[in-house]
Amino acid sequence: MKILGIESSSLVASAALWENDVIVAEYTVNFKKTHSQTLLPMIDEIVSMTDTDLHTIDAIAVSAGPGSFTGLRIGSATAKGLGLALKKPLIHIPTIEAMAYQCFSSQYMVCPIMDARRNQVYTGLYTFSDGMQRVMEPSALDVRELMEKINTMGKPVLFVGDGIPVYRDQIEKLAAVFCCFAPAFMNRQRGAAVASLGAVYWKEGKIESAAEHQPNYLRKSQAEREREAKSGEPI
Repeated sequence: MKILGIESSSLVASAALWENDVIVAEYTVNFKKTHSQTLLPMIDEIVSMTDTDLHTIDAIAVSAGPGSFTGLRIGSATAKGLGLALKKPLIHIPTIEAMAYQCFSSQYMVCPIMDARRNQVYTGLYTFSDGMQRVMEPSALDVRELMEKINTMGKPVLFVGDGIPVYRDQIEKLAAVFCCFAPAFMNRQRGAAVASLGAVYWKEGKIESAAEHQPNYLRKSQAEREREAKSGEPI
């Protein structure tokens, strides 16, 4: 079985090929280039280096949000285009869950945090007592509100994600529980995690057609929020 993983929810662009519990290849770049410039060439390089015929893959797992609106649209369009051309199903992977999955079997509760600006993070809470268990649904929260929830639970927490450099000092000041922070090699989104979690979802029957797939933004775009602020009414 082969799964192509695509990750473009943040500044990171990443693609990976998973085959029978082995990451055959992964190409990840965390640099200021648009994903429209990087994703397809990265996939092409993986295919070329591994002598893979894309028609032999079984599904395409795509990081489907939350995250950057532009990044998610590009990743979604790439996955949908490949799915339609190859006649392959897509696997909708919540970005936050793929990030938590990188910390598989952590003894601590895992809290991915993506910087959502305005003192907010895209986040969720997960434990690994028996596989990966969702403690809190992916959501957009103020950092103070997130820490109130974590403090109420009273469990040690491992934070992972690009929100760490932005909010670490604030988290440490607000924390009433033990907190630690993931190191650089596991601290950004990865196509390998998307593809690997995609294999789990595949076994659970969580697939969709390319035509059905839509990203999950969790909140309105900045342009929508600005129009709301000017009009004084929700869109």
